[in-house]
Amino acid sequence: MMEKQTKHGRRHSTLLMLYDLILLLCVDLVLLGAYPSSSSRLSLVELAVQTVISVVAIFGCRSLGGIYRQIWRYCGTTQYIRLILTDLAAGVVFLAVTRVIPPLHRALGAVFPQVAAVDLDQIAALRVLSIVAMNLLASIAMRLVYQYMYEFNSLKSPAGKMLRYLTRAVTGIKIDPVQHKMMGADGQKVGRRINIAIVGAGRVGVMLADELLRNPAAAYQPCCFIDIDSEKIGRYINGLRVFGEGEATPEVLASFPIQEIVFAMPDVDNDRKQELYRQYKATGCKIKVYDYATPQKMGGGKRMLREFDITELLFRQQVEFIDERTKAYYRGKTVLISGGGGSIGSELCRQIAKMEPKRLVILDVYENGAYDIQQELRIRYGAKLDLVVEIATVCDREGLEHIFAEHRPDVVLHAAAHKHVPLMERNCVEAVKNNVFGTLNIVEVSEKFGVGKFTMISTDKAVNPTNIMGATKRMCEMIVQSRNGSGTNFSATRFGNVLGSNGSVIPLFKRQIMNGGPVTLTDKRIIRYFMTIPEASQLVLQSGAMAKNGELYVLDMGKPVKILELAENMIRLSGFEPYRDIDIIETGLRPGEKLYEELLIKTEELDKTSNSMIFVERDKPLGREVIAEKLACLAAAVDTGDDGAVRAALHEVVPTFRTPEEINAEASKAAEMKETRSAAAAG
Repeated sequence: MMEKQTKHGRRHSTLLMLYDLILLLCVDLVLLGAYPSSSSRLSLVELAVQTVISVVAIFGCRSLGGIYRQIWRYCGTTQYIRLILTDLAAGVVFLAVTRVIPPLHRALGAVFPQVAAVDLDQIAALRVLSIVAMNLLASIAMRLVYQYMYEFNSLKSPAGKMLRYLTRAVTGIKIDPVQHKMMGADGQKVGRRINIAIVGAGRVGVMLADELLRNPAAAYQPCCFIDIDSEKIGRYINGLRVFGEGEATPEVLASFPIQEIVFAMPDVDNDRKQELYRQYKATGCKIKVYDYATPQKMGGGKRMLREFDITELLFRQQVEFIDERTKAYYRGKTVLISGGGGSIGSELCRQIAKMEPKRLVILDVYENGAYDIQQELRIRYGAKLDLVVEIATVCDREGLEHIFAEHRPDVVLHAAAHKHVPLMERNCVEAVKNNVFGTLNIVEVSEKFGVGKFTMISTDKAVNPTNIMGATKRMCEMIVQSRNGSGTNFSATRFGNVLGSNGSVIPLFKRQIMNGGPVTLTDKRIIRYFMTIPEASQLVLQSGAMAKNGELYVLDMGKPVKILELAENMIRLSGFEPYRDIDIIETGLRPGEKLYEELLIKTEELDKTSNSMIFVERDKPLGREVIAEKLACLAAAVDTGDDGAVRAALHEVVPTFRTPEEINAEASKAAEMKETRSAAAAG
């Protein structure tokens, strides 16, 4: 099969060389035989000699330059530049040879009189240049015509039929017409190509348009560009007009008609992207993004036309925390991750696995999640990663001691916790058992077995908590901070909501939209801070690596997001119109829920770190004796098995624990809510 394909390719190369030879002979005939006037006409011998020289020079240089190894129907600027350069070299060779032949001829004529009888005077340099230039022009023109024929002869039209016939007659290549209507799964026609406007008439946008125009089977038909460059506005690229942003009104776009608008601006910042998104979503068109693979952004991935993803809905720049110092800290260490099968825990496992640890221990009570991340890492790293999964609960002190005695971890990342706010409101006893006393167990076991560093994952809900989950997390922070001065380096890391984690709002909205709605919000005024799972995990790792002892790290989460606006954007990006196609309804605040999460970053209350996005809370740790008294109070409440008693005990031991009614009553005055209203007004 390979031999047959190679033979087929050689046949096409030979055919192309034949056509080039015919072109060159025609040029030689005109410029050497018919031109100029009869007073300087070359003899047949001279004509033959000069023709042979031109053929050898041009085809020799083209062969050395790999011209006939190219598939010209797919060639671009680089290949045409190569053709020009090889023919330029051929011209130099042609001219040099014509200057060598006459002296050589005269020397031979002195010895052989019959040679002297033939006149082989050199031709003018201008004629050599003319031959090379005319032949190059003809060769380029022939290749461009061939590309045009190949690109457009797949059309189902009389012109396309004629082009297909000519292409096959000239090249031997058979091309079947392409169906421009898209086909459904049942093979039925479901519609024509989708008309798109491309925002960004730069290199990436032009590349996208060119790719779609060249591919008759593409699902998209580019109709115009939209750009802000005054030098491009009003002009045409690939036959497509470039409109200015002010000109691309809904009426103009509807005249094509444009169905989707594609952003082809890989380097645009998020503020600009947000501005453009708000501008073009008002047109009623679906909005997509064209990702062009770059080593920096996509690791050499594929080019793709896709929907906006979750992070782009928030229009915030993802933060990369991991640096070489952090990688060096975890390299060669035994790292144990509690809750390693959860959303954050599994991402911590992925990040740690990249850093070449001595051993990675996944600890989780939920076997399915632990199994999933175990299989993922085994497939990716195989035997290069020493990976162990332990199924256990942090509430089992004896089980933890057995695991720690076996593996002797250097680093513990504590992500195990009950986190769902409404569920913990109904299960206060279990929340305290797992979150508070589970944390106490793994903290004490870490101290007992000489763990080097212990990092606990906390949440913004621990800031002035209004629910059981947040109050238990605040209690956990106090436990960790109280261990200052022990042989183990303890710290906690606090951040906001994590996109795509189990139970987060984004997957819920997606399911509701897929089911036709309605999308449910507990309150349309709610705002939240968001970050991605990789960001959260990297923050934990870097803050853990930089910890000295007892710190409570917090992240600059950026601007708060209004959940109502997030829901509306998700509905539009799914191709629907909010309140018309899919409704958004309020269901009322859930128990323990507040309208806003308080700012994690209040610079007057925080200390900076070497990372501009990570701060340290100025929170004076309590002594172990005080913490012991608080834990005794909670233990007594847990022993009663009464959720009410546990709630009351949490209010007693966590002074900042307030009711959601208190916080929500003050919401209108909160800086966080004011910031969101200002951002909405500006948008």
